[in-house]
Amino acid sequence: MDDKELLKLLKAHEWNNVEFKQARQAIPKSAYESVSAFANTEGGHLVFGVKKDGSNFDVVGVLDVDKMQNEFLSALRQKDKINQTINVKEHLHSIDEKDLLVFYVPEASRTAKPLFLNGDIRRSFLRKGACDVRCTPEELQRLMSDASANRYDGHILDYDINKCYNKKDIAWYRRQYEGKADNRSYTDLDDLEFLFQIGLIKETNKGRKPTIASVLLLGQDGYLRGLLPRPVIDCQRYLFNYNDYSTEERWHDRTVCDYNLVQSWLAVVEWYYKFAEIPFEVDPKTLQRKDTPPDYIAFREAIINMLIHQDYADHSRKPAITHFNDLTRFWNPGDAFAQVKDLLEPGEKETRNPLLVTAFRRIGFSENAGWGLRDVFKNWRGLGKVPPEIFNDKAKKTFELVLRKEILLSEKQIKFQKNLKINLSEDEAVIFAYACKHKSISLYDIRDILGKSLQVCESIADHLVAQDLFIQIDKEFYELSPEILEQFKQIVIEAYDEVHDEVHDNLTKTEFQILNHCEYSHSTPELLKLLGYKSITGNYRTALSNLLSKGYLERTIPERPRSKNQKYKTTQKGMTLVQSYEVKK
Repeated sequence: MDDKELLKLLKAHEWNNVEFKQARQAIPKSAYESVSAFANTEGGHLVFGVKKDGSNFDVVGVLDVDKMQNEFLSALRQKDKINQTINVKEHLHSIDEKDLLVFYVPEASRTAKPLFLNGDIRRSFLRKGACDVRCTPEELQRLMSDASANRYDGHILDYDINKCYNKKDIAWYRRQYEGKADNRSYTDLDDLEFLFQIGLIKETNKGRKPTIASVLLLGQDGYLRGLLPRPVIDCQRYLFNYNDYSTEERWHDRTVCDYNLVQSWLAVVEWYYKFAEIPFEVDPKTLQRKDTPPDYIAFREAIINMLIHQDYADHSRKPAITHFNDLTRFWNPGDAFAQVKDLLEPGEKETRNPLLVTAFRRIGFSENAGWGLRDVFKNWRGLGKVPPEIFNDKAKKTFELVLRKEILLSEKQIKFQKNLKINLSEDEAVIFAYACKHKSISLYDIRDILGKSLQVCESIADHLVAQDLFIQIDKEFYELSPEILEQFKQIVIEAYDEVHDEVHDNLTKTEFQILNHCEYSHSTPELLKLLGYKSITGNYRTALSNLLSKGYLERTIPERPRSKNQKYKTTQKGMTLVQSYEVKK
């Protein structure tokens, strides 16, 4: 972290990857809780020498830098303070002639978690929003399960291998397996010997026994449900847009898969074909009809990801696919062990269920190494859609993939670029369009959109900087230039007036302006000033209440709604609604 990045953090609202402590003369006990929380979640920066007053920060400085640094780093090497040694990196910064100590706490490895304090595993913490939160018993169990050297799907079950499998599903699996040209060596084996040879049955001192992976994949209903009391996937279809959804809304079509993975795969694909857009094309060479939906690859890989990467040891939460007219959400219990930016890199990734991953790959499913997400992005990119969104929540240990039907380079965006009188290449045009939607962009975003190397992506970003369209924040991050941002915000506001009556879930002008301003968090006094109000009005109260109740706006301190330090921030759902006005214009 350099001085420029630190100053930006001081101006921003404290969030999940930075924690400020006054620590002027002594190290507060809460600093160690932050270390545990960062290490158990996604890592983060701990800054000494900044006094926090609600959401405001005052640089006070550290008086004795050497003493504080040595004391803190020494404590982190003591097992009675924290159970694992952490490779913390320290930096010294000076702002207004006041010294600040910045410690970067990296995320701990999967096998090292949970990191806890004072020899008490109950003093394990997670980073949630701007808070360090003590782990619940369920969260501790998830951390310890993932830390095990023996992966859950490889555990041995004391089941009778002659009774626990569904023979029809074994036959289906073998047809897929033997249909591949290089998989002909086991054709003469009986089913149980076949499963033993591919590693799904193991030899034990009680004879051959099934693995959890094999029962999940091919098990009879009774054996499977004794192992997994919840559904494998809950598929729900809604015949309206995501922004029109509320928790009271009932699905229009539903498929609950509470059977093995082979049957679940076939059932989910059948459900998908109910709403897939089936093209009517004829191959000119074979004169056979082409009826593969254009988005099939993205959906196939997303479904397979849910089947092979979910946390099957977690019986309290069920995976869900929720399909709306404008997007589809794939939600799974169990986070990816890798960072999101690394998931699209080629090469093998550490997985939660290695036996299941291998079993599916053997039959030609999820052929790419890793998570198959590169195929999802490639398919979606080819359709001209906005890039898929990935939410890998290491605190909640959940993974979500969102596929939106929205076109990235819309007619409105093309018109906007034309009015700016800029001449962009095709790649630059879509990158600029993405940045307009999100107000910022990283090199990894550019890579995901274009599917090109980081070196090429950096060259494209630098060219946009040279044209005064972007400003570079750090070596990997860019924002729209202030002039371009102001122009784009203005056309979104103008679009509100033009399409207000066409949008199903209409916003009042005040509601729209609040959402537009709260891309970054604001307090009520700040919002009143931005809206041009001298005091809180009934109109403002109603607008705020409506936005919060519909999930378009959220509090930064939800546990204390009346806090004097309360701020409001537009949710992803709210940003999508704001952007829909610009798209519809």
